[in-house]
Amino acid sequence: MKAAVFLGPENIEVREVPEPEAGPGEVVIRVGACAICGTDVRIFQFGHHHVKPPQVTGHEIAGEIVAIGEGVEGYRVGDKVAVITVISCGRCRYCRRGLQNLCPEQKYIGYHYPGGFAEFMKMPREGVARGNLLVLPEDMDLLEASLIEPLSCVINGQSYLHIGLGETVLVIGAGPIGCMHVAMAKNHGAGKIILADISDERLELAQRIGADVYINPQKENLKERVFELTGGLGADVVIVAASSGSAQEEALELVAPQGRISLFGGLPKEKPTITFNSNIVHYKEIGVFGVFASHASQYEEAARLIYARRVPARDLITHVLPLEDIVRGIELVKSGKALKAVISFVR
Repeated sequence: MKAAVFLGPENIEVREVPEPEAGPGEVVIRVGACAICGTDVRIFQFGHHHVKPPQVTGHEIAGEIVAIGEGVEGYRVGDKVAVITVISCGRCRYCRRGLQNLCPEQKYIGYHYPGGFAEFMKMPREGVARGNLLVLPEDMDLLEASLIEPLSCVINGQSYLHIGLGETVLVIGAGPIGCMHVAMAKNHGAGKIILADISDERLELAQRIGADVYINPQKENLKERVFELTGGLGADVVIVAASSGSAQEEALELVAPQGRISLFGGLPKEKPTITFNSNIVHYKEIGVFGVFASHASQYEEAARLIYARRVPARDLITHVLPLEDIVRGIELVKSGKALKAVISFVR
């Protein structure tokens, strides 16, 4: 089979590798689509401590089961499935509460195990045992289903925010995650959604998702515009969907009293510290939340929302590419010329 093998920073090679076989307790899927994540871009550029070359990366995966190993129950050949990335221990206090994303012993598809930038991939025994294959409706579009994983992360992020009817939501960062936050805020009944980004190109691509106001902070004063749009109060919810320390700091200045802030985007490891005015949190009664990945029930919710067209997954996909063009896809995502680029094996 063909696979894109990560050999080290700036080095991916599409080559022939052995097709995986389903041993006892294992499942093999034919990959239909694997979307390119910002993390995939960073792995390509810099490597990752959990990815030991040579490795097949890619974790936003949807496909079809083609082989089932001895002892596996609950799946059938031909089932369409989405891959749940985090394989947890199943024993710790977080796993027992359904918070697999916080398991201290977690491992990941596309990091510790071969991922979806290949024609076939194997779900290992421990992943099958933990339920890491989510069965999808028979008529679900696999290209759209490749966005289940990132949408599940957005759902996790908004689970802390409790967006209410008529509230004003500011999303900083108009990439695919920011656009999904816009779509989810709509589903929660937000009254006004403001999307901000320093790239006109990203803002132009994001028009397809339908925020109410688009702002480029390099051309307009973001704080002045937000306060103008909110009667001087600030946004009820601010979501920083960008890897920017300055944007995280500014979020405190943009949020209304009793507002909520989501620091959704992680910061570079060489510069993870921001200046945090705790007096704003204290006197304005602000809630500030972090978020990492997602858990199984949120994959299920993401799948339902995409299938019901409550989140317009197809509109978010701007580029569909063959495996041979994976480096081009990574560059499109890195440059912001793509909203969501997907490697497709759909025949």
